[in-house]
Amino acid sequence: MAIEMGSPGVNGLGDVVRVLAEWQHDGGPVQLHPGDVGWFWRFGAERTAQATRTWSRAGKVLAVGLLDGADLLRLAFAPEALRDEELAQQVVEDVSVPERGVLFEGKVYVEAPMGALVQDLLFKDGWDSGEPWTPLRRDLGAPVPDPDVRVEVIGPEQAHEWAAVLRASFDGSTFTDERWHAMAAGAPYVDARCLVVRNEQGEAVAATTVWSAGEGKLGLIEPMGVHAAHRGHGYGRAITVAAARALQELGSSSMVVCTPSSNVGAVATYQSAGLRQLPERRDLYRDGS
Repeated sequence: MAIEMGSPGVNGLGDVVRVLAEWQHDGGPVQLHPGDVGWFWRFGAERTAQATRTWSRAGKVLAVGLLDGADLLRLAFAPEALRDEELAQQVVEDVSVPERGVLFEGKVYVEAPMGALVQDLLFKDGWDSGEPWTPLRRDLGAPVPDPDVRVEVIGPEQAHEWAAVLRASFDGSTFTDERWHAMAAGAPYVDARCLVVRNEQGEAVAATTVWSAGEGKLGLIEPMGVHAAHRGHGYGRAITVAAARALQELGSSSMVVCTPSSNVGAVATYQSAGLRQLPERRDLYRDGS
């Protein structure tokens, strides 16, 4: 049967999220997670649907892609389809031909899981390795210590505080209260929690969202930030430990996060919170010049 590329539409996003959740397991590669779709949902359901692609055979979804910006496609594959030649060839063709409506002409990127045949085929087609990223993982089978700070789960009434911390954590961030509400209305947020850490004065100083993929599945942190005015006090470590406890309560088997390898401070923070560094991964890019 031929591989068919499609877009799920708003009504089909829930099915895509469920499929992605099924593919998350500790023995598999780090790849596109339901939480990545959930974080993108801050732009609204319609835009999320427009950014989503599926590749199917005989009605069964074998790969999902998210256009995380116009120039980056992030991919996930069903475990049994990671080395599926017909699927890989079709994905490569679809991302390489602008008329297919996936990636435009010029410099573009593809993020594919380690070991996926798509990576090999893109290399053969002349794509190059991009900047390195570091995934980190923590097993949640053992008890997680108390983070020794005041942690709160944020609801709609405190969304403005969470949004303010996030804006103050990332240069150029334009995150708004409205985007929080859009994110929280998305299908993936059913299995998610937004957290803040407060200092002794009661100020919100760090924020994160944790995304569960279900009982016994890999959980994700995305995003995590510490207010620029409150760095150097261990709040990054504290909220990461709090995230681990939250995901453990949600039934996650382990927790994963990915950060640019050049961000050595973030890597060190995650390691201090008990995450173990995994082998680096790199996006592939086509220069287009």
